[in-house]
Amino acid sequence: MTTPKKEPIARELLSRAHSPSTADQLFTERIKQKPLYLRPTSPTPDDNRTRRRLHRLRKKEYFLRKQKPRPLSAREKRSSGIYDLPKDECKYAVFKELHAMWVGYMQEVLDLKIRARDDVHITPSSHGSKLVSADFHGAMLEVVRSRCAGRVGVRGIVVRDTKFTFVVVTEKDEVKTIPKEQTIFRFYVPFPEQEEKDPVAQDDGGKSKELVFELHGSQFENRPVDRANKKFKWRNVDYL
Repeated sequence: MTTPKKEPIARELLSRAHSPSTADQLFTERIKQKPLYLRPTSPTPDDNRTRRRLHRLRKKEYFLRKQKPRPLSAREKRSSGIYDLPKDECKYAVFKELHAMWVGYMQEVLDLKIRARDDVHITPSSHGSKLVSADFHGAMLEVVRSRCAGRVGVRGIVVRDTKFTFVVVTEKDEVKTIPKEQTIFRFYVPFPEQEEKDPVAQDDGGKSKELVFELHGSQFENRPVDRANKKFKWRNVDYL
């Protein structure tokens, strides 16, 4: 004895709302012949873990791409050798061009190119802030006073200006590191029309053809990048 074939529930529901012909047509076109799309398999826990890891990596990559590059640490800078000065390249003749560029730079800082020689008046209030914020790479410095008598008279072009020292190259192609503490340096800035003449020569009036400055190293223990934006205060200087 065979059991009667049960009518699909969808046809029964359609017959309640539509006529028999409309119900048959809707069942055939909308339900019976409509393809059913199935996912082949569900993802395993390992697949879910991999998908989450890739999502984190993409998110991190996007975040890092929007960030500024991280500056090198002091240890990374030392290991990369950016502070090393090759001995075969530390020649006085090589850095003379750097000194010439520095002279032009200081003439612009002190407004020597836009003023007549007789109208130049350098005072601490007018140019003091510019001098302490200037860059001294390429300056010709001479040690005039120091607690170490062996450093007095050392003269050379600055090739590195650190927080506590000046590294200079002398005329004998020697690289010397001079501490700033308890040391007074002297440097000269010639007038634009007198650059090619003798720096220690005197004109007819007995006046020097260069501007002479003295720099107290103990008050100058700052990096060039820090001096550019730092506000300096007047302080009493204890002479050596």
